[in-house]
Amino acid sequence: MKLTIARKLYLLIILVVAGLLFLMFAGIQKMKKIHVEASYSAVNVVPSLLIIAQNNQSMNSVRISTWKYLALSEAADKSALTNSMEDAKQKVKDGVQKYRDSFIADEKDRELLNSVNDAFSNFLELQAKVITLANSGMWDDARKLMNSNQPLVDKLNASLEAHRRYNEKIADQATENALKTINSATWSAGAVSMSVILVVAVMGILIARKIVSSISDAVEVAEAIASGDLTKKISVTSTDEIGLLMLAMSKMNAGLIEIVGNVRTGVSTIAAASSQIAMGNIDLSARTEAQASSLEETASATEELTSTVKQNAENARQANQLASSASTVAVQGGEVVGQVVSTMSDINASSAKIVDIINVIDGIAFQTNILALNAAVEAARAGEQGRGFAVVASEVRNLAQRSASAAKEIKQLIDDSVTKVDVGSKLVEQAGATIQEVVNSVHRVSDIVGEITLASNEQSVGIEQVNEAIGQMDQTTQENAALVEEAAAAAQSLREQAHQLEQTVSLFKLESDQHGLYKTQSVSSPVKSITKPVSIKLVPTRKKHLSLISDGSNAGSWEQF
Repeated sequence: MKLTIARKLYLLIILVVAGLLFLMFAGIQKMKKIHVEASYSAVNVVPSLLIIAQNNQSMNSVRISTWKYLALSEAADKSALTNSMEDAKQKVKDGVQKYRDSFIADEKDRELLNSVNDAFSNFLELQAKVITLANSGMWDDARKLMNSNQPLVDKLNASLEAHRRYNEKIADQATENALKTINSATWSAGAVSMSVILVVAVMGILIARKIVSSISDAVEVAEAIASGDLTKKISVTSTDEIGLLMLAMSKMNAGLIEIVGNVRTGVSTIAAASSQIAMGNIDLSARTEAQASSLEETASATEELTSTVKQNAENARQANQLASSASTVAVQGGEVVGQVVSTMSDINASSAKIVDIINVIDGIAFQTNILALNAAVEAARAGEQGRGFAVVASEVRNLAQRSASAAKEIKQLIDDSVTKVDVGSKLVEQAGATIQEVVNSVHRVSDIVGEITLASNEQSVGIEQVNEAIGQMDQTTQENAALVEEAAAAAQSLREQAHQLEQTVSLFKLESDQHGLYKTQSVSSPVKSITKPVSIKLVPTRKKHLSLISDGSNAGSWEQF
C-alpha cells in the first residue's frame, strides 16, 4: 500500500497519540496498583494489629480477673468481676469475628487466627473449672489448677505474638511490593517513551527528507517554467501529494507547450489576416464612394417622385372637397323632396276630410228633400191652409236638390284632385328615391375620392420615409467611410500587436525550437494605411430633405464628411 504524505503524517500522529494513550493507561494501572499496595498497611495490616492488640489486652484482662476472682471473698465483688470478665470475653469474640470477616490476608493468617482462638478457648475451659472450684470453696485446688496450666497461657501468648509478627511481615511485604511496582512503572514508562520517541523521530526524518527532496524537484521545474524553458522532462516517482503536484505540473507544462504552439500559429495567422483586412479596407473604401454617388442619384429621383405624389395628393384632396360639396347639395335636395312628399301627404289627408264633409252635406240635403216631400204631402192634406207652407216646402226642396247637385259636383272635383294629388305624391316619391340614389352615389364617389386622397397621402408619407431612409443610408455610408479608416488603423495596430505577441511568445523554449521546426515570421512590414478621407458632395435639393432627418431620433454621433 502506497501512503500519501497526509496518511504518513496521520500515521505519525496516530503513533504519538497511541503511545501517549498507552503511557496514560499503563500509568493509571500502575498507580492503582501502587495505591492498593501502599494503602494495604493502612487498610488491612494496621486494623489487624489493632484487633490483635485489643484481643491480647482483653485476654490478659480475663486472665488477671481470674486471679483476682480467686482473691475475693465478697459476693458483690465477685459478681462485678464476673461481669467484667464476660465483657472482656465478648470483646475477644467480637474482635476474632471482625478479623475473620474483614482482615484475613491469606490461609496462613487464617490458621494463626484459628490457633489464637483455639488457645483462648482452651484457656476459657480452664477458667471455667477454676471458677467452679472457687465457687465450691476449694480455693487451694483452684490456685493449683491455675498454676499447673501455665503452659496453656504461654501457648496463648505465643499464638498472639506469632499472629502479630505475621501481620507485621505482611506490612513489610506490601511496602516492598509497592517499591517494586514503582520501579516497574518507571522502567516501563521510560521504555515506552523512548520507543515512541525513536519511532516518531525516524518517521519524521524520513517524511521530512521525502518532502524536501520532492519540493526541491518541484521548485526546479517551476523555475524552469518561469524562465520560459518548457523542454524540461518532469518525472513522477510517487503517488503522494508531491507526486500529484509533479503530475499537475507535468500537465501544466504540456498545456503551456500546446498553448504556446497554438499562439505562435495564431500569431502568424493574425499577421496574414491583418494584411488581408487592410487590403479589403482599401476596396471597401472605393466601394463606399461608389455607393455614395448612387445614393445621390437615388435621392434626386426620389425627390422628383415625392413632388409628383404630393401634387396627386393635392388634386385628390380638391376632388374630395368637390365631391363633399355635391354630396351636401344632393342631401339638401333630398330633404326638400322629402318635405314636398310630406306636404302632398297632408293635402291628400285634407282632401279626404273635405270628401267626408261633402258626404255629410249630401246626406243633409237628402234628408231635407225628404222632409220637404213630407211637408208638401201635409200641406196638400191641409188644403187651403197649407198652401203657403207647400210653397215654402217646395222652395226648400229645390234648395235641397241644388245643394245635393252642388255637393256631387264638389265631390267629383275633390275626387279628381285627390287622384291627381296621389299621382303627384307618387311622382314626388319617385323623385325623392332618385335624389336619394344620387345622394348615395355622391357619397360613394366622395368615399372613393377620400380613399384616393388617403392613399395619395400614404404614398406621400411613404415616399418621405423612403427619402428619410435614403438620408439614413447616406449617413450610414459616411459612417462606413469613417469605419473603414478606423478598421485600417485597427488592422495596422493588430499587425503591430501580433508582432509584439510573437516576440513575447518566442521567449518560451519548445522541443520543436531545438529541431528547427519553428521559424519566426516577420510581420513588421507595414501596409499602406488609408488616410484619404471619403468626400461626398450633396446636391442642394438633397439638403432640404436631409434637414427633415437632422432633428430626428435616428441621427447618430458620426461626423459627416
